Amino acid sequence: MFADSVDSDIAPSGTLLGLLQRGRGDGTLYALAAPRAEALAALSHCLRCDPRRDWQIEHRSLYYARLHRDLDAGLGAIEEHLFDPADLVDTAEERTGLALSVLGHLASYGDRGALLLLRRYAERGANWRWALDELAVRDDDAGLRALGPAVLARFPETPEGDAELAEAVRDAYEPRPWRLWSEDPDRPGQAERIGRAREAGSFDRWRRQMRPTGPRPGWSVREVLRWAQDDGPFPSGPPPRDPLRREAAAARCLAAVAGPDDRPELLAAARSGPAAARAVALRHLAERGDPAALDLIEAAATEPADPVEDPHAAVARSALAAFSRMRGAAALERARRWARREDALGSAAAELLACHGGPEDADAVLAALRRTVRTAGPDAAALRPLVDGTGRLAVHCAAPVLRHVYRETASSQLRGLTARALAATDPSFAAGFAVECLWDCEESTRELAARHAATGDSRVVERLRRLAADPAEEEGVQSAVRGRLGPGGSAARRVG
Repeated sequence: MFADSVDSDIAPSGTLLGLLQRGRGDGTLYALAAPRAEALAALSHCLRCDPRRDWQIEHRSLYYARLHRDLDAGLGAIEEHLFDPADLVDTAEERTGLALSVLGHLASYGDRGALLLLRRYAERGANWRWALDELAVRDDDAGLRALGPAVLARFPETPEGDAELAEAVRDAYEPRPWRLWSEDPDRPGQAERIGRAREAGSFDRWRRQMRPTGPRPGWSVREVLRWAQDDGPFPSGPPPRDPLRREAAAARCLAAVAGPDDRPELLAAARSGPAAARAVALRHLAERGDPAALDLIEAAATEPADPVEDPHAAVARSALAAFSRMRGAAALERARRWARREDALGSAAAELLACHGGPEDADAVLAALRRTVRTAGPDAAALRPLVDGTGRLAVHCAAPVLRHVYRETASSQLRGLTARALAATDPSFAAGFAVECLWDCEESTRELAARHAATGDSRVVERLRRLAADPAEEEGVQSAVRGRLGPGGSAARRVG
């Protein structure tokens, strides 16, 4: 009925590995019931090969750290991964970041071995900055001070090394270690060098701020559009290949300089100007609800693309993005007309209805949700607003599709949105998926489960108590838990 996930790196959703890769609550429950060797192998695979589709917004570290502790897994597999010879050549954060974050959580649970392993990696590993950030919020002053010489030795005392040190000090996510090293009375040379690096970083920041790179006061609409189209040198290096790299900035400039008399020029640019100027003009007109904006967006989004060199594709994407930001009755009316289309414009229209439409748009949103899952699978980015819309509009007959997305998607963020939509559309959610969501990898999903999970399941009250006592749990989750366990809460009444 629906398209399956095409991500070959993610195991099927019915397997232990697939559940752990997705960060589903059932992954933890199945791992604790499975043969220990099988559970340890699956957990080790997840730590070595980060399964997240977007490692910058999806969470797995606390989820894996809790399972690691419950399985008493030991640190051998993590140590082997961190100090693998690949660390000498593959220095990307993604290779070791998840394992280092898991070590950080284990250290916060009182695992001394995890703390020592983080220190050793900070001294020797390629992704030392990540390890240092984990230590900065968990280690004591003495432990951090002892790392100073090893970290500073990474930067040779040459002009190039000093420049790299200045950049590292300036961009440090957690400044505590650098402050401790600069104040270490036992190493005055170290303090002096960090002081010089701070001065150099401050001067470099001031110099970059003073360098004129953008629009000037008094620029006209024509000059702003020309600047948006300019392919000249980019301030921090070669320009990116994105032809619309200045779109947002130029649109903000137009908001400041464009007046009623400039409308003919903006309309002309939006119809047939160069790619970047056209995208900027479209965005500006759409943001102001210009009467011609919708027709111009339709034209840009449906023009045939140049098969050889296609700046139009970027313009079409920009036009659809501009439409998604529009509000008002005219935009909604046009969206209802376009939502019947099966192209990108139809998808954008359905998304707008999902976000801002009314009860009369429920059928169109449901049809778009089914079509997207069927054609693009359970991981399509377009599913997010559609899933959210089915919950907002309480489209109860969407529950079967939402359950499929919940089970199959590899994105823990999308699964959380789907759980929220199920809570609004599926009467069985409280006694079903909400229970496993108490073990989910995402904080917001655990919070949702803490508010909805039916206490008729014997596991629910015990899990709520464990979350309430866990020092690593987020405040939002614990607040929801206290609401269930406190006097008058449904879990308290059940226990009583």
